[in-house]
Amino acid sequence: MKILRKLLIALTTAACLNAQAEGLSADGPYIRYRADGIAQTIRVTSAGQIERTDSARLPPDFRFRVESHDGRYAFDVTLHPIVRPTWKYEAPKKLLVLSDPHGDLHSLVSLLRANGVIGKRLEWRYGKNRLMVIGDVFDRGPDVTQILWLLYKLEAEADETGGSVSFLLGNHEPMVLSNDLRYTDEKYKTLADTLGIEYASLFGPDTELGRWLGTRNTIQVIGTNLFVHAGAGQAFYELNPDIPLVNRETSRMLFRRNKTRKAWSPLHAFLYGSEGPLWYRGLVREKPKYKPCAADTLQMILNRYGVERIIVGHTVQPDISAFYDGRVIGVNVNNRKNREQGLGRGLLIEQGACYVVGDKGKLRQLF
Repeated sequence: MKILRKLLIALTTAACLNAQAEGLSADGPYIRYRADGIAQTIRVTSAGQIERTDSARLPPDFRFRVESHDGRYAFDVTLHPIVRPTWKYEAPKKLLVLSDPHGDLHSLVSLLRANGVIGKRLEWRYGKNRLMVIGDVFDRGPDVTQILWLLYKLEAEADETGGSVSFLLGNHEPMVLSNDLRYTDEKYKTLADTLGIEYASLFGPDTELGRWLGTRNTIQVIGTNLFVHAGAGQAFYELNPDIPLVNRETSRMLFRRNKTRKAWSPLHAFLYGSEGPLWYRGLVREKPKYKPCAADTLQMILNRYGVERIIVGHTVQPDISAFYDGRVIGVNVNNRKNREQGLGRGLLIEQGACYVVGDKGKLRQLF
């Protein structure tokens, strides 16, 4: 293996692009697979220097370093086979749920460490238990790529111990992948402009992270809990889609422009529309414009999919909050603000009980 790595280095053209742009910080790497067989790796160093490496090939166990924008965290990632997770899992002893990290690696790491999910080296320490992240890694924060690589890494490590890491698609993933950058941190726009490419192309279907994102589910069931980024209401019930169909067809349009998605078919228009699973707010908002879900409709949805509750992100709550007498839980909060104020930032489901957790572990029992 050492000989192979030396050969790889010998066949590598390094620093094909060395550029520095104001406002850049450590980022990447972005691994792109070109049609001519070249694997291109782009990273931004801690000094804000863009480095591009073209390699004749990458070994299947290619290992690389990921560093946070401020140098606070660093970890190694090894490439691993990419497959779509199953849509349904048995309930583990412990299930930690959070959502919408939006590039805030520090808040994510502090929560995972405090609740025993990862160790000091950001390695999986949760055994046969499960971690669920309900979408929206992209936009706003400076460590988007780092969070994606951390979840990618933890997925493989968890699998080795009989646990699992689930990352569902949120609305910001398809936004960025269609190059809708209205909420994207300026550093990423600067990087794309300096490279002379669309930012979305760094996560295209010809990239490692793009291949991984393209196999993430939109809806998943663990035990008696259904997880979806935004929600499901009357329109979802009337459409009556099965979960594998939702997962497959959402992924099918993931790398398309939004107009193309909605014009493709009525199903895709729904999946990417305001009442679809990526955008619907009617489970946690009461104003008529959100088309709130009637309680009996919610119960019919729960009955149809054989679950007791739906757990969502997307809509920011002041703290982890329950709706419909506990049949809906909203876990999206202002992660930085709640971390600084010692408020809830995640939901722990442990042997049937639900707890609000933060950087001091369990804060209170929800029910």
